[in-house]
Amino acid sequence: MSRQRVVIAGGGMVGVSLALALERQVPSLDITLVEAFPLAPPDPGFDSSYTPSFDARSTALSYGSCLLYQGWSLWSELQSRVQPIDSIHVSERGRFGSTLMKASEYHWPALGYVVENAWLGNRLLQALLAGRVRTVSPAKVESADSGEHAVRLQLDNGDCLEAELLVVADGANSGLRGTLGIGRREHRYDQQALIANVAHREPHGGRAFERFTPRGPLAMLPLTGAGSDGRHRSALVWTLPPAAADELLDATEQEFLARLQDEFGYRLGRLEKVGERHSYPLALVESEEQVRSGVVVMGNAAHALHPVAGQGFNLALRDVARLAECLADAAERGQSPGELEVLLGYRDAQAADQAQTTAFSDRLPELFMRPDLAASSLRDLGLFALDLAPGLKREFVRRTAGVAASTEYRDVHP
Repeated sequence: MSRQRVVIAGGGMVGVSLALALERQVPSLDITLVEAFPLAPPDPGFDSSYTPSFDARSTALSYGSCLLYQGWSLWSELQSRVQPIDSIHVSERGRFGSTLMKASEYHWPALGYVVENAWLGNRLLQALLAGRVRTVSPAKVESADSGEHAVRLQLDNGDCLEAELLVVADGANSGLRGTLGIGRREHRYDQQALIANVAHREPHGGRAFERFTPRGPLAMLPLTGAGSDGRHRSALVWTLPPAAADELLDATEQEFLARLQDEFGYRLGRLEKVGERHSYPLALVESEEQVRSGVVVMGNAAHALHPVAGQGFNLALRDVARLAECLADAAERGQSPGELEVLLGYRDAQAADQAQTTAFSDRLPELFMRPDLAASSLRDLGLFALDLAPGLKREFVRRTAGVAASTEYRDVHP
């Protein structure tokens, strides 16, 4: 039987993770990854020369994502530069309700991990280029025409490819999704995410903070190591109305830190320094189709979520794991990876996880921004209930850690 061909359009962290998962789980596939930006060859000195950057962007990996990377034999490549999240403190400004979730209560090594994107991306890329996945870059898929047994792809560099399965993984503003005539649903939150790294006087001790304020949620995620000046660092994700975000982008460092200190408090001591500030508008974006014969839409092209609970990339990795599982099963049955029956099986298997995670990320900010007394009392009661009801808290932690949604984690017992 001839080898089946899969083309992944998009070489971001989701596309590369999928290529690596398929390479390991479905050896019968020929995999090609097409990326618009040049993929540099691996730097043999990267491990020893890499040092944390004060302004580096970071990603929060759930414990479930750690387990997935372990299953793909990739975690050992990542773990030397990740910061474990040992606990998460959730609170609301001006209210008494709060809860503390600790990894030790569930016998886990961590609730999650924070990793700088430069490290994560570079390590995944090194693993990709050291394997058998073919890469084509810089190049983009300009058009895709579905035939009876294959999808014919035209690249902007003049190349033509054929594949039994095309994976669209080129981001929330996917041009290829539109080229295929797949629409999207978009709900704008009228909020912006302001992101920056912050230095603080006290060590974070591996603790992350989720702080809900009347204008939007504020997260502080622990970063590995200290900066070059020895200061302790955390990654800030602050959700704000657009005008407030623009004002803080333009504020002096002293003004910014004073405003942040007022909203966040002194849980990390005095805030001493803020790095480069960036912001982007927030919206829930969902593809109207995730699968059709010969095509599957993945990552932010399929669903881009509100960052309040850090679920977007972790949900995408669970999608990757499920698709790899479905394609491995199809290969054993002698089915093509692009058969509609196979892809519908993937879609249906992930539907509940996607719906629950999307609803949670969509509704949580609205719940905590309602100013009325009844809502405030309900939030206090809910946070207290998590501490008073261990079973409820356990299920909440399992879901946010990404170990409740997949059959792959049935043997994980916190």
